[in-house]
Amino acid sequence: MSEAPAAPHPASAEGQGSVRADELNLLLVAPRARTGWRLLPARVMAMCMVELQKLRHDQTELYTRAVQPALWLLIFGETFTRIKAIPTGNIPYIDYLAPGIIAQSAMFIAIFYGIMIIWERDAGILTKLLVTPTPRAALITGKAFAAGVKALIQAVVVIVIAALLGVALTANPLRLLGVAVAVVLGSAFFSCLSMTIAGIVLTRDRLMGIGQAITMPLFFGSNALYPVAVMPTWLQVISKGNPLSYQVDALRGLLLGTPSHLLLDYGVLVVAAVVGITAASSLLGRLAR
Repeated sequence: MSEAPAAPHPASAEGQGSVRADELNLLLVAPRARTGWRLLPARVMAMCMVELQKLRHDQTELYTRAVQPALWLLIFGETFTRIKAIPTGNIPYIDYLAPGIIAQSAMFIAIFYGIMIIWERDAGILTKLLVTPTPRAALITGKAFAAGVKALIQAVVVIVIAALLGVALTANPLRLLGVAVAVVLGSAFFSCLSMTIAGIVLTRDRLMGIGQAITMPLFFGSNALYPVAVMPTWLQVISKGNPLSYQVDALRGLLLGTPSHLLLDYGVLVVAAVVGITAASSLLGRLAR
């Protein structure tokens, strides 16, 4: 007579306990957080989206800021095109002016961006942001590129106005993409310049005064209104050290097809944006005190 099959050995209490403990640990242990280079782009994108949400709730700024570039093109551009006082080669002056006004309107949006960060400090928002794991460079970069997106929207408005006035602008998608990159990089630098000044002066009134004092010299000390060749020597030196000149040169070459130095222009804009982000990030803690 065959023997009955042996009953399986019951699992020991220790074995069952260790299995349950392992399962419990899998449920309780949080997933490993992203660190290093994987963290920074996500934080930058998050801060950029936060800034753009403010624009979504209040679009008045876009409409009011479209008035000044429209006046520059309608009055200054049309008048100087008729009197031919500024030599611009084979292109009408209003065509020559349009890229400069795009750069100017983008700069005017970005150059007062430090006021917003001072307001966030006074409201206690900046202190809360600084105690999060978000790197300071990500905070500044997110705000800088949000300023670039705002400026890009403004640039579209100026391009539409210029097209309605008969300015012969390119419709090449790759060139328009290059225009977008130049606008964002330039705006990122000027917004970081504003936030750097905010970290030094610490108050809105002082920042407003300094911002108003530097915007027009930056504008008139560039090639936005006239060629570098017609400038006096001392102004040519200033123009060569002005990031706005390189932004205008890139925009003019892309939109109008005039001779330009795109590699140099983009190189200067990238370096300027990186230096601006570094400087603003280093002063962010001082601003929050």
